[in-house]
Amino acid sequence: MTVTAWVTSASGRYPVRVGRGLLSGLGPGLRRSGFQGQVAVVSDATVLEAWGPVLLLNLESAGYSPTVLSVVPGEASKTVATAEIFWGRLIEAGFGRSDVLLACGGGVVGDLGGFVAATFHRGMRFLQVPTTLLAQVDASIGGKVAVDHRLGKNLVGAFYPPEQVVADVETLATLPPRERWNGLAEVVKVALVRDADFVAELERDLEGLAEGPVTERLEAVVARAAALKADVVSADEREAGLRMLLNFGHTLGHALEVATGYAPLSHGEAVVTGMKVACRLSHRLGRLDAAEEQRALALLDRFPRPLGVVPPEREALRAAALRDKKAVAGTLRYVVLLSIGQGAVEALPSERLDEAVELALEGL
Repeated sequence: MTVTAWVTSASGRYPVRVGRGLLSGLGPGLRRSGFQGQVAVVSDATVLEAWGPVLLLNLESAGYSPTVLSVVPGEASKTVATAEIFWGRLIEAGFGRSDVLLACGGGVVGDLGGFVAATFHRGMRFLQVPTTLLAQVDASIGGKVAVDHRLGKNLVGAFYPPEQVVADVETLATLPPRERWNGLAEVVKVALVRDADFVAELERDLEGLAEGPVTERLEAVVARAAALKADVVSADEREAGLRMLLNFGHTLGHALEVATGYAPLSHGEAVVTGMKVACRLSHRLGRLDAAEEQRALALLDRFPRPLGVVPPEREALRAAALRDKKAVAGTLRYVVLLSIGQGAVEALPSERLDEAVELALEGL
């Protein structure tokens, strides 16, 4: 399998592979590496129905007997309670630190599976096999693993890099359009803060990428977005500086998810709203000129608007934003745009946070 990008972490380098038909090569790949242990597969019911036969039969044909740990699809499964059930299953099946946990699914599965792998026996071997666009370009790369708490998203977790990321773009063919749009939000995000040429490419046919067939062009977009993230996290694994740019749109986006109870808004829909707020605020702060603001907003306005979302209470949204991981002593470190393709991080005064909250509520 061709390597699309390498990610450097404190525990070593790992490859990110993007391509077609990679799912059917996982078992033989493990066998060629000399791995003789047990394999656990964390996934959800939707992914297992669509891709479980390919993955599980492939592992079995290579001589493994995978233990399947299945969750109900959705953010509500990403909890310590679910992790505790999985720890119990692994203990009962006799898994140890040298065995492999393979997370096959979207961001929820990858975050949860990675959290279980990071904490079981203080760390077992871990592979990311993302099957959604969002997971392939963002969630699976960089080693962030976590579960949610009722007071905030991803507040309980660790940095735990996988041994490799294997992104089979053929799995995107079974995604509904809403999930494709969900992932494209993260593609647009990384382009807006890091790559102006990529923004121009996305402007040409955003709708085709979201709703068209899985083409070589979509594969190239996935590979480019994945490589951009790999470069950023290699330079700043622990989010001390550069990696914070990847939180563009996420401060208010995560707060909206928490304050609305997750279900009405997908992650991508919340982040698009957050990016719109950030673009407007960037202009009002004097960081982004009017033409660039309007260009960014025009691209973001092409995303479908979420339907049926009841706006949260203003104070609930503000409180959720202040509980964000990027807050320090009550002050938010906020990602702004300086130009298309260039982001920056700065402290957001409390009065500007109130302004951002109002803009977010107006955007629902």
